[in-house]
Amino acid sequence: MAIVKPFRGIRPPKEHAEEVACLPYDVMNTEEAREMARGMDRSLLHITRAEIDMPGETDAHAPEVYDKSRENFNKFMEKGWLQQEDKPKFYIYAQTMDNKTQYGIVGAAAVDDYLNGVIKKHELTRPDKEEDRMKIIRVNNADLEPVFFTYPAVDEIDQLVAGVVSSKDPEYDFVADDGFGHHFWVVDDDATNEKIERLFAEKVPYTYVADGHHRTAAAALVGKEKRENNPDHTGDEAYNFFMAVHFPDNQLQILDYNRVIKDLNGHSPEGFVSKLKDGFVIEEKGSEPYRPEKLHNFSMYLEGTWYSLTAKEGTYDDNDPIGVLDVTILTNQVLQPILDIQDLRRSKRIEFVGGIRGLKELQRRVDSGEMKVAFALHPVSLQQLIDIADTGNIMPPKTTWFEPKLRSGLVIYKFED
Repeated sequence: MAIVKPFRGIRPPKEHAEEVACLPYDVMNTEEAREMARGMDRSLLHITRAEIDMPGETDAHAPEVYDKSRENFNKFMEKGWLQQEDKPKFYIYAQTMDNKTQYGIVGAAAVDDYLNGVIKKHELTRPDKEEDRMKIIRVNNADLEPVFFTYPAVDEIDQLVAGVVSSKDPEYDFVADDGFGHHFWVVDDDATNEKIERLFAEKVPYTYVADGHHRTAAAALVGKEKRENNPDHTGDEAYNFFMAVHFPDNQLQILDYNRVIKDLNGHSPEGFVSKLKDGFVIEEKGSEPYRPEKLHNFSMYLEGTWYSLTAKEGTYDDNDPIGVLDVTILTNQVLQPILDIQDLRRSKRIEFVGGIRGLKELQRRVDSGEMKVAFALHPVSLQQLIDIADTGNIMPPKTTWFEPKLRSGLVIYKFED
């Protein structure tokens, strides 16, 4: 069963929370981070993307950048922009998008759960990305950014969350510049904190990494590293845990994750469409964006026209957790055999566009001449994600897009008090 504990969070005073809060480190480049933090001295980006405070030519992974991160973290603490709680607590973090709100519990997940498979994954991670986040965790001795977990919904936990939310105003409550609402409650009642911890231990057999596989791996591996270097290790040390926001599975929605391709691998547009007919039933839809209506239905934008592509029976396997995925069908039927894109992780001819940007973004990139063709996919369901994780499978690259992104800086987990 899942171990999720309260912790002594480090967080900003109410009046600074909106400025401290920022998007996760990995959804922006250095220049975007620098622009986001411009005029905002308290933005956590000065810690998570400390290269923005260095000369422009500085390598984002240079040792002095990690040193600057530690310097800035210490400054935030000294100035009181971040302050630590006096006792362990859970927190409720809610996000609102399109008038729908999802409520997550911020708690300390166990390194042991990650190592023994109670925390289930569905994506591969890259060692270089893991090492980058491990370095920033090491120098700050803190888990700076939460990861996004889901778990099978439990009525009693939902009721506890609802009780906290209805009993008092949120500690933080703001709408970010992207239009998404962020609401944050502190669980002060000891009995409620104890009951949340107990219910996870009794009712939640597994938790699932929804978003943030590299941050999860980095935090867990630093914890493992610390225990191996501590001859007096007991298992109770703070480094045995890391920070995650746990959302019940019945509140989450996965958005589509779409593809744009730079060329047709030497095919004419007519020849390309002709080749697609082997695996798809094709309908022209005109100049207005067409959204896929169901699983195994795709939309394609080519030469100013939208098409509906429906995969023919026999081109997929609904009994295979990977074979049923539309990203698998598109790869096996189009990207590899027709467009000769063999490695989605490394190919420079394909790019990926999160569904939050909309179909108009796909159309814009093709119409501009930057890309030749775009494909929009029906979103993966959360049950598909769970089925893949439960069977020990790995999703193909760029399959899921979660929105809203968790804001970093609302609470931080320190490995040592």
